[in-house]
Amino acid sequence: MTIGRDEEPVVKRRKAPPGTEAASERKAKEKAKQDKAKQDKAKSEKKIAKKTKAKEPVRILAMEASEAEPLAVGSQRAANRAGRPEGTQASAGGAPMTALAGVDIEAMAENMAQLVDQGRKALAAAIGTVDASGSRSELAANVADATKTLGTVAEYWFAKPERAAVAQAELYGGLSEIWRQTLRRYSGENVPPIVAPDPSDKRFASPEWEENPFFDWLRQTYLYAARWAGDMVDKAEGLDPHTRAKAQFYTRLISSAVSPSNFIATNPELLRATIEAKGENLIRGMKMFAEDLSAGGGMLKIRQTDDSKFRLGIDLANTPGKVIWRNDVMELIQYAPATEEVYARPLLLTPPWINKFYVLDLNKEKSFVRWAVEQGFTVFIISWVNPDESKAEKGFEAYMHEGILTALDVIEKATGERKVAAAGYCVGGTLLALTLAYMATKGDDRIESVTFFATQVDFSEAGDLQILIDDERMAALDEAMAKTGYLEGVKMANAFNMLRPNELIWNYVVNNYMKGVEPAAFDLLYWNSDSTRIPRANHSFYMRSCYLENRITRGEMVMSGVPINLRLVKIPIYSIATKEDHIAPARSVFRGDKFFGGDVTYVLGGSGHIAGIINPPAKGKYDYMTGGPVKGSFEEWVAKAELHKGSWWPHWFEWITTQAPRKVPAREPGGGELKPICDAPGEYVRVKG
Repeated sequence: MTIGRDEEPVVKRRKAPPGTEAASERKAKEKAKQDKAKQDKAKSEKKIAKKTKAKEPVRILAMEASEAEPLAVGSQRAANRAGRPEGTQASAGGAPMTALAGVDIEAMAENMAQLVDQGRKALAAAIGTVDASGSRSELAANVADATKTLGTVAEYWFAKPERAAVAQAELYGGLSEIWRQTLRRYSGENVPPIVAPDPSDKRFASPEWEENPFFDWLRQTYLYAARWAGDMVDKAEGLDPHTRAKAQFYTRLISSAVSPSNFIATNPELLRATIEAKGENLIRGMKMFAEDLSAGGGMLKIRQTDDSKFRLGIDLANTPGKVIWRNDVMELIQYAPATEEVYARPLLLTPPWINKFYVLDLNKEKSFVRWAVEQGFTVFIISWVNPDESKAEKGFEAYMHEGILTALDVIEKATGERKVAAAGYCVGGTLLALTLAYMATKGDDRIESVTFFATQVDFSEAGDLQILIDDERMAALDEAMAKTGYLEGVKMANAFNMLRPNELIWNYVVNNYMKGVEPAAFDLLYWNSDSTRIPRANHSFYMRSCYLENRITRGEMVMSGVPINLRLVKIPIYSIATKEDHIAPARSVFRGDKFFGGDVTYVLGGSGHIAGIINPPAKGKYDYMTGGPVKGSFEEWVAKAELHKGSWWPHWFEWITTQAPRKVPAREPGGGELKPICDAPGEYVRVKG
């Protein structure tokens, strides 16, 4: 009989004695658990062995780095590997471990708590000004522009796989060579670096960057990668000049930001300072960071000097004088004479309004105003208003009529002299050039001679600031200014700082906010940080008409209904540019000077936009070049020019006094016709931006 599955008989099992079944099951489970643990351990060891074999150099470097005294302070091993003489002793754990052994952990913990609290305050200062109802922010517009610009460069390299492969091979090859050099140093060899240190790069001035193999590897890797990124922009074909310039700018900006010198964990100097101070440096730094955010109204206004050391009218802007006129856009200052006789023809100075006028009157040793007064000039200077929202519609035309042209009327009342010599600095010079063309059309000949300090009228090669100006950025900027009526002074200051990020941003970020060190007192940097607001109409007109559209030399500029033609300006012109100016490049100034209708004496000074202009003769610094009129190319002019040591001021003095040598008795401010309003430097200059 066949038995089907469904019909299988049930076999009854005997029951085990009480307790026996539970014990057996426990033993079986324990044995299975042990077997599984052994299998897991074997698999894990096999996997680790495989990884270790594949990444042996990494393991070696990690072991060596833990034993190689990361800060290399007093380390015998680091000394030997760097090729230094023997004789110093180091603790077995290295400098950081030695320092860490003596750290008061409770104090460190308390300091970290305070750091968090200061960070909370900084965040509150930043977030407190955010307008959530607005459309795209300027920051967002900048990020979008950077992405688009660098994406254009990337498109070129990735358009052809072989092109990208060559570029990547160049990067990987260089980094691999640096890696091999580092491993040789860890093995005790004294080998030269692949990327040699640059003595002028202050970021890596600390000796640990070279003496310690790990930090030397960081330094070299960063510099090689940054150089490679710059080369990728330079070698990319088919980019228009503006896009390439922007890509170079963004690459520099990003490279500067990611430098290992900017982070505590990757900067040996910061690491040592933090351990030694038990973190107190970070508390001081975060406190300054919060204060600087608050001072900038939510935007970071990096302190570059000790503001407490300077007082206007005492330490700065202290040449004696009086405010003799005031209106909505300016105060006009007349300075007291320093000689018994003065030149009959007064001198009117038109400074830029992006910063305050006292760049021309810093202190007794560095004041163009004081020097000119001592040479016998009756000096007047415009101190522009630091505007609020009520001045939103004060544009270039208002600054011309209520500024320069009104000043000429006031000077005639104060001195009885109708004819003056004028000088303009930077954008103040640009406005002065437009005013001269306007006056020429109107038949107004009150300005007999003009001097331009680092002044552009042609903006086809307008320097680094041009990188930050395009239609998209202007649209975002116009929207922001429409809400306030002006451009915040800190925004313009930050724009200039971004042009030199290592020197003007990260240097202060590291020293102020990480080391917790207050910056030293420096008059020029105090002035630089004493920024001003700019009326919406004024700034928008300047950016669009000059930087974006270059209307002046194209013959498209109109002021108060009058077409501007620089060819009508035929008075003598003295134009001083400087070799290292990144705001008004010497070549750009030279090109623009060719559009005037009269004789132009072009002079090329040393240094940059500020130091090259504010160069007192007593200092004996820099030099200047003279070569006659602006003819031919800039390079041709330079090749034929004559070099002179020292300041250009005496050369200018001879040029201007030869034109009008007549002298008269010294004049007191106001001349009896105008009642002085207050002492120099006035009230407008004291308003904070």
